[in-house]
Amino acid sequence: MEYSRWPSGVAWKRVILDALPENIQRVIDGIPQDIAESLEEIRIREGRPIVIHGRGKSYYLGADGGLWPSPEKAYYVTHRDVQSILQRISNYSIYAVEEELRNGYITLRGGYRVGLAGKAVLEGGKIKTLKYINSFNIRISREIIGVADKVIRYIVSGAEVYHTLVLSPPQMGKTTLIRDIARQLSDGFPGFRGIKVGIVDERSEIAGCFQGVPQNNVGLQTDVLDACPKAEGIMMLIRSMSPAVIITDEIGKAEDVEAIEEALNAGIKIITTAHSSDIGDAQRRPILSKILDKKIFQRIIVLGSSLGVGTVEKIYDGHTLNNLLDRPIR
Repeated sequence: MEYSRWPSGVAWKRVILDALPENIQRVIDGIPQDIAESLEEIRIREGRPIVIHGRGKSYYLGADGGLWPSPEKAYYVTHRDVQSILQRISNYSIYAVEEELRNGYITLRGGYRVGLAGKAVLEGGKIKTLKYINSFNIRISREIIGVADKVIRYIVSGAEVYHTLVLSPPQMGKTTLIRDIARQLSDGFPGFRGIKVGIVDERSEIAGCFQGVPQNNVGLQTDVLDACPKAEGIMMLIRSMSPAVIITDEIGKAEDVEAIEEALNAGIKIITTAHSSDIGDAQRRPILSKILDKKIFQRIIVLGSSLGVGTVEKIYDGHTLNNLLDRPIR
């Protein structure tokens, strides 16, 4: 189908509409522009209505793209719709994406990720693949160039980069933040010359690689290990790519901590994230508590929503735990 002309705020449509059958394309293309520009997720489930999420609100979609608070007038997804989506997102070769199916998502051109749910097929007690796929979660990720401007001077001093941990509840912008931190450290900025950056992108969310190539701007001197477990990826980068900084997302396992300590021993700076609302919350989690007790991180950034999603609530000195901010910034 020919799509209506969309401004840059909804550039995601150029990729995502092609991943959908024409009848659902029309539904999505009819979403009002102001909603489309802030869209975060499109949920498509067989036998159930399409639901979209954005700015903390959810809507059912009608056949014309209209928004409804209840499902009575919504478009209901058919089995044929589901099969068509699966064919399109796998480029008509489900066997070619078996590795991604094992991880529960497929990454599209542009770095957009489609989460999948269905029946897990086990082999040796581990997930081999998924079959009978019937649910899709299309995540509309947006890179925001310059979003790290508000924190970069707190994590860099002269030529030195501080070990940094970003804490936040889900969907508060921590991945968006570290993506732009990677770009700025890699490309440099006034007073700071760019350095080599390595990213271990276990869930393909930071760089948004498509066939190994970053779709998001993570910097000219950045190397990415896509869909690689964090602990293994950190060790691989240490051995093979000699980064000055390694950036990862969502640490939480004992092996992650061990790999981080190896990076520290190699003189490499670490910037990473974790799910927590504040230091107190992090200290109640065994793995994070261990990291905090060792005072590995020189800066701890806490994100929240007091001034809107992505607010930098606090920036702690990791050794003294003094808050370096007078007030939240956004």
